[in-house]
Amino acid sequence: MISAYHAKYYAHELTRRHDTDGINRLSQSLFDASVDLNPHQIDAALFALRNPIQQGVLLADEVGLGKTIEAALVLCQYWAERRRRLLVICPASLRKQWAQELWDKFALRATVLDAVSLRKLRAGTALSTLEGLAGKQVVIVSYQFAARLELEMRAIAWDLVVIDEAHKLRNAHRANNRTGQTLRRTFNGRRKLLLTATPLQNSLMELYGLSTLLDEHLFGDEAAFRKQFMSASNSLTALRDRLQTFAKRTLRKQVLEYVRYTDRRAVTQPFNPTDDEQALYEAISDFLAKEDSYALPRRQRHLTALILRKLLASSSHAVVATLKTIRDRLEKMLAGTGGVDDALLEKLIVEDDIEGDYLEESGDTAECDEVTIDGPRTLDPAAVRSEIAQITAFIDAAERIQTDTKAQALLTALQVGFDKMAALNAPRKAILFTESRRTQEYLSRFLSANGYAGKLVSFSGTNTGEDATRIYLEWLEASKGSDRITGSPQVDRRTALIDHFRRTDGKGADIMIATEAGAEGINLQFCALIINYDLPWNPQRIEQRIGRCHRYGQRFDVVVINFLNTRNQADQRVLELLTEKFSLFSGVFGASDEVLGRIESGIDFERRILQIYETCRHPEDIEAAFAALQAELESDIDSRMRETRAQLIEHFDEDVHDRLRLRLDEAEARLDKIGRWFWGATRHVLEHAAQYGTHFEEAHYAFSLVRSPMPEAPAGRYQLVRGGKQADMLAHAYRLNHPLGEWVLDQARNAETPLAELAFDYSSNPTRISVIDRLRGKCGWLTLEHLTVTSFDATESLLFSAMLDDGQTLDQETCEKLFSVQAVGKPTRVGDNPPQRLAANATRLAQARIAELLEANQRLFNEEREKLEKWADDKLLAAEEGLRDTKAHIAQLKRDARKATTLEAQSAIQNELRELERRQRRQRQDIFAVEDEITERRDALIEQLERRLQQHTESRTLFTLRFRVV
Repeated sequence: MISAYHAKYYAHELTRRHDTDGINRLSQSLFDASVDLNPHQIDAALFALRNPIQQGVLLADEVGLGKTIEAALVLCQYWAERRRRLLVICPASLRKQWAQELWDKFALRATVLDAVSLRKLRAGTALSTLEGLAGKQVVIVSYQFAARLELEMRAIAWDLVVIDEAHKLRNAHRANNRTGQTLRRTFNGRRKLLLTATPLQNSLMELYGLSTLLDEHLFGDEAAFRKQFMSASNSLTALRDRLQTFAKRTLRKQVLEYVRYTDRRAVTQPFNPTDDEQALYEAISDFLAKEDSYALPRRQRHLTALILRKLLASSSHAVVATLKTIRDRLEKMLAGTGGVDDALLEKLIVEDDIEGDYLEESGDTAECDEVTIDGPRTLDPAAVRSEIAQITAFIDAAERIQTDTKAQALLTALQVGFDKMAALNAPRKAILFTESRRTQEYLSRFLSANGYAGKLVSFSGTNTGEDATRIYLEWLEASKGSDRITGSPQVDRRTALIDHFRRTDGKGADIMIATEAGAEGINLQFCALIINYDLPWNPQRIEQRIGRCHRYGQRFDVVVINFLNTRNQADQRVLELLTEKFSLFSGVFGASDEVLGRIESGIDFERRILQIYETCRHPEDIEAAFAALQAELESDIDSRMRETRAQLIEHFDEDVHDRLRLRLDEAEARLDKIGRWFWGATRHVLEHAAQYGTHFEEAHYAFSLVRSPMPEAPAGRYQLVRGGKQADMLAHAYRLNHPLGEWVLDQARNAETPLAELAFDYSSNPTRISVIDRLRGKCGWLTLEHLTVTSFDATESLLFSAMLDDGQTLDQETCEKLFSVQAVGKPTRVGDNPPQRLAANATRLAQARIAELLEANQRLFNEEREKLEKWADDKLLAAEEGLRDTKAHIAQLKRDARKATTLEAQSAIQNELRELERRQRRQRQDIFAVEDEITERRDALIEQLERRLQQHTESRTLFTLRFRVV
C-alpha cells in the first residue's frame, strides 16, 4: 500500500527543480519522451541546461544524430518546470515537422504561426494574440515571420527560443543581413538554443556571426575577432577554449556503439523515350529557352521555366494540364480580361502541389520589378496568337502519345525494388516520389490498372481526395478515445494515411505515392524502398526525401531507385553529379555535412542546372558546363577549413565513450524510479477517490477511469508512457505532463500528512534492500524538508532527516530506500512530539545543502565573469589595434620620405604625415575614454551578476513521521 506520505514524497520528487549538474535535471522530459534513450542526446540536452546565466548554447551535432530530439528534451524539461513561454524559429519548410515531432514524441502541443493562422486566431492586436498563445502551447514560426513581428516578439518574456538550421544566420553580424540583425535585437537577453549541423563552412567569421546571435559578450567586435583568431598561429587553441563554453558537437563515428545505421543502396532505372516523346520534349525545351515570350511573365521567368521543366520531365499528363493553364492565360490576355503580371508561378505551384520553397523564393528574390518590366510592356496580338498556336500544337502532340515509357519502366522498378526487399527480409513497402500532383493522380490510375489496385495510398499537401477521406474517417473510428486524435484535421489526415501505409495485415498499402509534401515532417522507418520517379536537382531536397526512411530506427538497408532518361545527356550528368559528388545514394550516412552545408539555397543550385539545360545544346557543351560546375563545387570544399573545424569543434575528451555510457546507465536507473513513483502516486490518489471508478492493471502499468476529475482528461483506458510490457495503441499515453498526470501530482503534493506513526512492510518487499534489512524491528523518527534556493536559478531539494530510538542517524540514501517500501495498515496518531535533535539535524542538513549550492553558483559566476573579462579585453584590443596601425603607417611614411626624390613627393608625404600624427594624438586620447567606457560596462554587467548571485532560501516541512520497519 502506498500511503499519503509516500505519495507526497513521490509527487515532490517528480515535480521539483533539480540543480543543473546531473541526469536528474532531465528527469521529467526523459520520462515523458516517446523516444529511445541515446546518451549523446542526453549529454547535449544537459549541456544546454548546464549554466542558467548563459544566454544560450549552440548544439552542432552532425547530420542524423537528432538535434531536434536534443532541443525537444530541453523544451519538454522547461515545460515540466512550468516555464512555458517557448518559441521555435526554423525555415518555413520545417515548421510542420517540428510541430509533429513535439506532439508525437513529447506530447507537447504546438501552434505553427504564420500570417494566415494569425488572422484566424487574432483576438485584438497581434501582440495580444501572441501573448494568448505563449505559455499555453509551443509557438513555431519561420525566420521571416519572427523578424516581421519584431516588436511583438520582443514584448514576450520568452523562457527559451530555439533557432533551427542556425547556419542560415551565420552572417547575422553583418549590417546588411536584415533577418539576422532583427533576430539578434529581438531576442537579446533571452535564453536561446541554436541548432546546426554545419556551424563552420568557409570562414571563422561564421562562428563569430553565430556567437552574436547567442550573446554579444562572447567575443569583442568583428575587428578584434579577426585580429585575435584569424591571424595568429596559436589562435585556434584560445578560440577552442572559448567555444567549449557554449558550443557542443558530436560526430556520428562517436556514437556507433549506441546508434546502429543501415546502408544505402542505389539502383538506376533507365527508360528510353519514344521518338514522339523525345520530339515533344525537345520542342517544349526550345520554347522554354526563349528569353522573351508572353507565355512566361518576365517577373520570375526563370523560376516559372524551372517548374515547367520539372513537369515536362515528370509526365505528359502533368505538362499538358500546365500548358492548358498557360494557354488560358494567353487567351485572356488577348481578350483583355487578364493581365500580363498575374501570378502564374503561384498558380502552377498550388495546382501541382509543388514544393512551397518556390513561393518563398519568388517573394524574396523577384528577378525583376514588375512595374518597370511587366507594367509598360506593349501587347503584340500577333505574337500572342503565335504562342497560343505553338502551345496548342504541344498539347495535341502530347495527347496523341500512346506509350508512356517512363510509367512502363516504373513497373520494372517496383518489381526490382520489391525483390530486393524480399532478399533483405524487409517489409514490402515503397514510397514513390513525384514532383507533380497530376503525375501522382496519373500514376495512381496507371498502377491500379497494372496489378496494384487496393495497394496504393496517395500523400500530398492537402490529402483531401476521396480515398484519403475514406481512410481518414476509418482511422478516426478506430482511434476513437485515444490520444492519437489531435483535433487538427490536417495533422490527423496525415497520420491516418501514414498508419494506413504502415499496416501489415493485408488491409494497408504497399505503395505510397507522394508529392514533395511527403518529404517533410513524416517518419517512415518501416519502409526501406524509395523510388525517385522525378529526381529533384536540389541535393538538400533529395537528402530530405531519403531521410524519411533512412533515419534512426531503420532496421534494413535502404534501397533508392532513380529514373534516368537515356536520351538526355544533361539528365545523365545531373544524376552522376548527385551520386558521385554529393554521395546521396550510397554509404551509411549519405550526403556529407560539408557539401550540403555549402549550398546556401538549393533553388539557386537548381537555377545553375537550369542554365545548362537552356544554353547547352551539344554534348560537348553539356559536358564542359557540368565539368565546370563540379570543379567549382570541389574548390568550395576547402580541406584546410575541414581541418580547422576538426580542431575547433570536433575535439572530444578521450573518455567520451565512458561518459556517454555513464549517462545512459544513470538515465535508465532514474527513469525506473520515476516510473515507480508516478505509478505509486497515481494509484494512491485515484484509489482513494472512489467516485472515479478506477481499475488498475499492475502488470501493464495501465488503468481504466470510469469518471474523470477534469474535462481535459477524458474517461477511458490509460497506460504509462514507459514501463508497460506491451504498448496499448488505443490507450491514452499517461505522462507527467498529461493534464490528468499534472492533476494527480497536484493532489499528491497537497495531501494531508499529519504527525502520525507509519509501518513500513519490508517483510513483503519483492527485493532485498540490505540497508533496510538491518532496520527490521526498529523504530524511529523521520522528517522531510522541502528546501528552495533561488539564485541564478531556482533549485529545490528534498532533505530527509531521520534517527532511530537508539540515537543512530539515517542518511539521505537510506531514507529514500525506506520510501521504496510500501506501508502496511493505516497511519495512527502519535501523542509524543519528535525529539529536538531531529529538528537540529534537519537544520544542519539544510545549511550543508545551501553551502553546496552556493559553491556551485560561485563556479558559474566565475565562469561568466571570466567571459566578461575576456570580452572587455577583446574590445580594448580593437581600440588599441587602430592606434598600432596608425603608428605603423607613420613609420612607413617616414621611410618613404627619406627615399622621395622630388619636392612634390616630399610635400605630399609631409601633408599625409601631419594628418596621421593628428589622428594618432586623437586615438591616444580616445583610447583612455574607450577603456573607461568598456571597463564601466564590464563592471556594470558583473554587478548585475553579483546581485543575481545573492541567494534566497525557503524551507518548509512536508511531514514528520514516527516510523517502524516490520
